Amino acid sequence: MAFEVEIQLTPRQRAILASVVQEYVATGQPVGSKLLVARAGLTVSPSTVRNELAELEARGLLMHPHTSAGRVPTERGYRFYADELLARQDPRPGHFPLELSALRREVDSALQATTEMLSSVTRLLALVSAPSYETTTVRHVEVLLLQPQTAMVVVITSTGGVTKRVFGFDEPIDPGLAHWAREYLNERLAGVRLGSAHLRRQLEDLSLSGAERAFLAKIRPAFIGLAEAEQRLFVGGAAGLLDELPDQELGLYRRVLTTLEKRAALLEILGEALDSRRPFVRVGGDLAHPALQDVALVGASYGLANRVLGAVSLLGPVRMDYEKAIRSVRGAAFELSRFVEEVYEDN
Repeated sequence: MAFEVEIQLTPRQRAILASVVQEYVATGQPVGSKLLVARAGLTVSPSTVRNELAELEARGLLMHPHTSAGRVPTERGYRFYADELLARQDPRPGHFPLELSALRREVDSALQATTEMLSSVTRLLALVSAPSYETTTVRHVEVLLLQPQTAMVVVITSTGGVTKRVFGFDEPIDPGLAHWAREYLNERLAGVRLGSAHLRRQLEDLSLSGAERAFLAKIRPAFIGLAEAEQRLFVGGAAGLLDELPDQELGLYRRVLTTLEKRAALLEILGEALDSRRPFVRVGGDLAHPALQDVALVGASYGLANRVLGAVSLLGPVRMDYEKAIRSVRGAAFELSRFVEEVYEDN
């Protein structure tokens, strides 16, 4: 996130700011000059460090929680530190312990496994946005008669997604018509991308009889509705997370977990934060939703060489281990991209 006025720091100031952030993240206690000299290996005197701390505070990167205490990072300080980390990332992410090959083409299972591993490794709330349905193709269709006037349409996509829609008719359904629809849809739609013009044309073929076109028109939402559905969000770490939090963070996470019920808001935030190929960090005020003003979001995109499919992200307190969070989302996004490349290779 670029500032309105770019902050210029000397190498020593950058090192001191990084040390303050790292020490405060590790201990939760304000950081003083003597502690920095003792633990950060600085080759300058405590008085020099105090002067630099005062300068960093004047620039809005550090603050005094109490008159006699050491310093703690401000939201702006965390953001500057995180941006420095992002700028120094190696082109290739490091290893992340996520094995997805056994899941074959089941994308939903891979997304859930990713959230669970991310949360386990970082103890933060993991969020992964799923590819939109319109990026997948139809693998198989079933048309089942549940009642004389009720039919269910089951659509299985190329990524393993399964959706079911039930349709009521004014008149009893001809079993032969339902059987024809199943055969026709599998013949015409297998391998066709959801949301494509070709799919719509197959559902509106004028060469079909009136009864056939009327039946397809009735069940059309089973296909068109998928492509227009809201993007899905997978969450890992919500269960049990509150048990391990310090008391001062309980209220914060309760607000965040409440926000999770409004997944559309979180998806919008992820969409806004997502840069097509770069990892990102959004801190406090960068997140517009009122319930997210005291948290930070760290994420990276995953997808194909020419197309972003979604984002892998971690949501946690502003006082988080940003280095570990960035490393984790980059590694998880890399493994997930490897997985979806094989799934989408024929799409």
